[in-house]
Amino acid sequence: MIPSDSDLLAWYDHNRRTLPWRALPGETADPYHVWISEIMLQQTTVTAVIPYYHNFLKRFPDIEALARAPVDEVLQAWSGLGYYSRARNLHRCAEEVVRLGGFPRDVTGLQALPGIGAYTAAAIAAIAFGVPVVPVDGNVERISARIFAVQEPMPGARRQLAAKAVTLNAGREAHRRPSDFAQALFDLGATLCVPRSPACVLCPWQKSCKARKLGIQAELPKKTPKAERPTRHGVHFLLMDEADQVLVRRRPPQGLLGGTIELPGPEWREKPWNVDEVVEVAPFADRASEALRVPQWMCVGSVKHVFTHFTLLIDVYAARVSSLPNPREEEGFPVALEKVDGLALSSLMRKCVKTGVKGSD
Repeated sequence: MIPSDSDLLAWYDHNRRTLPWRALPGETADPYHVWISEIMLQQTTVTAVIPYYHNFLKRFPDIEALARAPVDEVLQAWSGLGYYSRARNLHRCAEEVVRLGGFPRDVTGLQALPGIGAYTAAAIAAIAFGVPVVPVDGNVERISARIFAVQEPMPGARRQLAAKAVTLNAGREAHRRPSDFAQALFDLGATLCVPRSPACVLCPWQKSCKARKLGIQAELPKKTPKAERPTRHGVHFLLMDEADQVLVRRRPPQGLLGGTIELPGPEWREKPWNVDEVVEVAPFADRASEALRVPQWMCVGSVKHVFTHFTLLIDVYAARVSSLPNPREEEGFPVALEKVDGLALSSLMRKCVKTGVKGSD
């Protein structure tokens, strides 16, 4: 039995969350606000996103402002949210939407934009443009797994759950209020149908939930055991001159932390670095001369950072010179220490800079 869309919407009308990007009852959602929030919420919690959302909207109040901004400014505003390809795609998407004269109003047109996948396209279409589609995120997958008692483990069950989820809005009220229905699903998953200890007695769909009837709702969706997260090791160098200039460089545009600014260092690897190796990979090591020789590098601390697929341990080395040599393009560029905080640094590299500066004082 398909659960009642009317029951869910009645529950939502009394229990809807107040979120800064969400339109008030009776108002139409701003597609720019919906888009920014949906991109930010990928891999990030609502609580963590809210202050970033407010700050981002202050700097880029509309899509034209975002499209005009330098990509470095966008990356800097994004610092701390991670997955920096999202910020680069955000900028590219803003430029494209301005060129088009506005957001496409259908799922296909939205999905053709940079950085917008199937879920985000459906969310924008439903919430901002009233298209009767079901955006399938983690909350909706969990609801579907329980409503239909799907016991195949994730991630293998993802396609089946998506197929089940799109049937949830079959009723007349869901089609009359597609924006509210999509957000009602999100709120149900975020507040009642939560991963652990779901509040079934308060759920408007409790009578239709097959998993509850079987007494297995807390077990669903099942998950394939995760492989142990491997550890990788890195070394980064804080080289500063008497004028308090620091040597930094830009990471390649593609890949992890792509396009952000970092302290120089070799590629991260599986085994730790020993002192002899560190000297060989330090800045200007291949240009050693009396004029370029750097004083003894000192390990001033370590930084731990957890990515989705691995844990990274970084040793931070620091040294001071009277003046920075003129770097080759691949070696980086000098920047005043007081201006480093305004660069497009990742949260990882901000920790490294802080550790390096503190240790070199």
